[in-house]
Amino acid sequence: MTASLLIAPQWIGDAVMTEPLLRVLAQRGERLSVAAMPWVAPIYSAMPQVAEVIELPFSRGALQWWARRSFAKAWRGRFERAYIAPNSWKSALLPWMAGIPVRVGYHGEARYGLLNQRLPKPDKGHRGAMVAHYLALAQAEADPTWQPKLDLPLAVLKNTLLHFDLKLGAYAVFAPGAEYGPAKRWPVAYFADMGVRIGLPVVVLGSPKESVMCEDIADQINRLAPRRARSLAGLTDLQQAMALIASAQVMLSNDSGLMHVAAALGVPQVAVFGSSSPLHTPPLNDKAQALWLKNEPSYQPPLDCAPCFARSCPLGHLRCLNDLTPERVEQAWREVVSG
Repeated sequence: MTASLLIAPQWIGDAVMTEPLLRVLAQRGERLSVAAMPWVAPIYSAMPQVAEVIELPFSRGALQWWARRSFAKAWRGRFERAYIAPNSWKSALLPWMAGIPVRVGYHGEARYGLLNQRLPKPDKGHRGAMVAHYLALAQAEADPTWQPKLDLPLAVLKNTLLHFDLKLGAYAVFAPGAEYGPAKRWPVAYFADMGVRIGLPVVVLGSPKESVMCEDIADQINRLAPRRARSLAGLTDLQQAMALIASAQVMLSNDSGLMHVAAALGVPQVAVFGSSSPLHTPPLNDKAQALWLKNEPSYQPPLDCAPCFARSCPLGHLRCLNDLTPERVEQAWREVVSG
């Protein structure tokens, strides 16, 4: 059995979309270890084909050359192949320092020498489907339409529901954040409006940096529908957030990492897209509806600016999100719930 290592992406959504790659590698007999930053490591713990998750102790964005070199020494002789999912130069350092014989990745940031099996760097501005992008690292026959799958132990689900005093399937999850920037965030007032419309208890999830926004949404909902909503933003770790999503009846989110978590867990969901595109990062879930005004034939005038993939609206109007009304989202919500 070949001992293989994946250097994981640093974004939650990207980590989820590497699951089909790992599935292919496991099916062809590779024993898989994943090296991941702590904030994405729980994603890989929810992939049964991963034998080992190695948490990396490095700071985000820091080179830390000597720390990496010391860390890589422990890998010498352990792995025969390494797959480097990120395109950055420093992400390829550890496999090279560890002397792993086969090092596979995209050309990325001129990674000559660091990689010895390089795939051509995608054309600048090209936005292909990310599952296919990662599957290409397997250099084998693979189906790019595969849907990522995550699996949480039943005990984790039960313990999380007990800890937060929630019941299975008796609430909705709202995930109003998007770390990338405001051009991916549906308005706070619209999320609050939806919380009043749907008639279910609402759990609002987000990172500590999003706690003020999430508490605002819960407060607005509770003013019109007392005690219906609660914000748990900043009060869960990622595994608990995953368990709360897996146990929900339905989820509403932006195009974000938690959107991809919900998709991989098979939770009914509505996903709102703004500056990004569901052609690039859709929720790969048969129970999902992705809403994007670019795809709405009745919406006029057409959104010629979309997708811009910008963090903030370069034109200042944010029509792609502001014009996507709660009424339209409620329609999709009802269809997902009834489906």
